[in-house]
Amino acid sequence: MKQFFLIVSFIGVTQFATAQKLFSVKYQNQADVKVFVVDYANQADLKVFKVDYSNQAKGNKGLWFFTEYSNQADTTVFFVDYANQADLKIFFVDYQNQVGWLNNSKKQLLY
Repeated sequence: MKQFFLIVSFIGVTQFATAQKLFSVKYQNQADVKVFVVDYANQADLKVFKVDYSNQAKGNKGLWFFTEYSNQADTTVFFVDYANQADLKIFFVDYQNQVGWLNNSKKQLLY
């Protein structure tokens, strides 16, 4: 019985940990989070790296995988034109080891 509980717990935690699969919607009212891409890393709430495979997008660190369909995503995003319209400001980095939160108060947006 304990093994069953551990397996179910592990699956639940694993499912929760993949919160960085996103789908970009066409309309603002369809989005869970409104995002603005800034020009410089120090202006961002989160530094993001786009990964090639969904299994690389684990945790809430800034490793994002964009899904082909909205039902595959954990979160839907809409990219706004102006910073003051955004819930979250991001900066796309060139290397995976550069990701991370600069504004921890915004972390709950992607859980």
